[in-house]
Amino acid sequence: MGCRKRRILFQYYRITDVIKALTDSPDPSHYWRTLKYRMIKEGNQTVTNCDTFKFKSKDGKMRDADVLDTKGILRLIESVPSSKAEPFKLWLAQMGS
Repeated sequence: MGCRKRRILFQYYRITDVIKALTDSPDPSHYWRTLKYRMIKEGNQTVTNCDTFKFKSKDGKMRDADVLDTKGILRLIESVPSSKAEPFKLWLAQMGS
């Protein structure tokens, strides 16, 4: 009759990394800020579901970065016009299994 511990693993992805992979943008942070602004204006819930984690930046400091779980990233991909979207979705599906 012991308690059973459950562990749920969540995978989060840094949004700017995903945007960089999809768009080859020279400035994925700017691309994300612009997209985020448009999504907020449209009432898109993906932006609402963003979390913020700290990551070590190039200068060695810990900086906040927007992240999404797999479901959120899939929704984000729908908002980014890219020929790389389908292969990226397949990769995410493999990561989840």
